[in-house]
Amino acid sequence: MTVVNFLESEKKIKGKKHFHVMSKPIGPICNLDCTYCYYLEKENIYDEKKGTPSKFRMDEKTLEIFIRKYIEEQPKEAGKVLFTWHGGEPTLMGLDYFKTIASLQKKYAGGRQIENSLQTNGVTINDEWARFFAEENWLVGLSIDGPQEFHDAYRPNKGGKGTFDQVMRAVKLFQKHGTPYNTLTVVNDRNVRHPKRVYEFLKNVGSTFMQFLPVQEIMAVAPDAPLQLVHPDYKHESRVTKESVDPEAFGDFLIGVFNEWVQRDVGSVFVQHFDVALEAWCGFRPSLCIFAPTCGDALAMEHNGDVYSCDHYVYPEYKIGNILEEDFQDFIKSVKQERFGLDKEQSLPLQCRDCKYLMACNGECPKHRFGTSRDGEKIAYLCKGYYKYFQHIEPYMEVMAKLLHMERPPAEIMGMIAEQKRQEKALRKQEKKAKKKSRR
Repeated sequence: MTVVNFLESEKKIKGKKHFHVMSKPIGPICNLDCTYCYYLEKENIYDEKKGTPSKFRMDEKTLEIFIRKYIEEQPKEAGKVLFTWHGGEPTLMGLDYFKTIASLQKKYAGGRQIENSLQTNGVTINDEWARFFAEENWLVGLSIDGPQEFHDAYRPNKGGKGTFDQVMRAVKLFQKHGTPYNTLTVVNDRNVRHPKRVYEFLKNVGSTFMQFLPVQEIMAVAPDAPLQLVHPDYKHESRVTKESVDPEAFGDFLIGVFNEWVQRDVGSVFVQHFDVALEAWCGFRPSLCIFAPTCGDALAMEHNGDVYSCDHYVYPEYKIGNILEEDFQDFIKSVKQERFGLDKEQSLPLQCRDCKYLMACNGECPKHRFGTSRDGEKIAYLCKGYYKYFQHIEPYMEVMAKLLHMERPPAEIMGMIAEQKRQEKALRKQEKKAKKKSRR
C-alpha cells in the first residue's frame, strides 16, 4: 500500500484513534529564564507578546471545552485518560485554577479514571500546592539539573539568580506531603561530563524515576529571525547552540549512568532511556515517541486552544487547528497530521535503515535530524552517541530480555554481575599467587 492510499484509508476510519495532548495553559510564560529553553520564545508567535504576559492564560471557557472534548474523544477502550500540564511554568496560573481543573475533570469523567501529570520548575511550590497534588494524586515532574553548580548554571530566575535552593525546598515539601514526583534533568554541555555525580545526586534527593533530556538545538544565524531556535527544514543558515551536548559525550553520559544503575538499582530506580531500550530488546514498540517508528499521536495545545502537530513543532507552519473550532479526532485523523507522523519513517536516511539498532532508535525525533550521515543525508544529531550507548548496553539488555521472557525479574542481572566480578577477582588473585610462586 502506498503512503497516499494509506492516508486515504485512514481518513475513512470511523472509530476513535488514541492520542495525547500536552496542554500549556499559560503558554510559554515562565518565572525562570533558562538559557537553553526551547519554549520561552514561542510567545513571538502571538500578537499579545509585548508586555502583556497576563493574556497568555487559558480562559475557563477554553479550559472546559478542552477537558470535555479530551475525555469524550478518547477511544472507549481507553479506561484511563491522562492529562499533561506543561509550559512555560503552569503553576503560575494559580492553585485555584488547578482546583477548577480537578472539578471539571470529575464533571466530565463519565466513569473513566482520570490521571494528571504536571511539569514544574518547583519555584512556586508551597505546602498548599504539595498538599493538593498529594490529595488529588497528581504526578509531578520536577526539573532539576543535578548538583547546585550544574543546576544554577542555566536555570536562573528573571533576576539572574540561581533557583537550586527553591527546587530543593520543593523536594522536601513533596516528601513531607507524600506527593508523587519524578525528576527531569536537562543534560547540557556542562553536566554531560559528570554522569555519576548527577545520578547519585538524583538518587540522594529521592528520585526513583528519572528522565534525561539532552539539549540539541539549532539556532538561526540571522538575528532578526522570528524564532531563533529553528527546525531542520529551516532554509537559511543555522548553527548548533552552545548549550547543546556533544553527541559522543551524551553517549558517554548515558553509559556512565547505566553502569551505576545496572549494578545496584535495577528494579528500584527507573530511568526512562533504559526502560524504553528494554522494550525494544523485548521486541516491543518503544513507548517513548522519539524512539517509536512513527509518531503523530502526541499533540501540543497552546493557551488559546491552538493545536500543533507536536510539542517539538510549535511553529506556525505546524499548527493544525483550534479546539474551539474543531475536535481532536479531526486533527489526529487529518491527512496533514497522518503525513507528519509517517514522515518520521519515510524520511529515514539509508544509514539508519542499515543500522543494527534501528529497532531501538528509529532515527530519533525528526526535529533533531540536523546531523549529516555518511551518505550526506540528514540524520539524528546524537546518532554517534546513541550508537555508542546502544552498543554498550546490548549484552545487558539481551540478558534482561531473556529474564523477562522466563518470567523472572530483570533485577537478577545485578546478582549475575556481582558473581562475575567475584569470579574475576578470584581469578586475578590466583594468577597473582601463581606469578609469585614461579619467581621462587
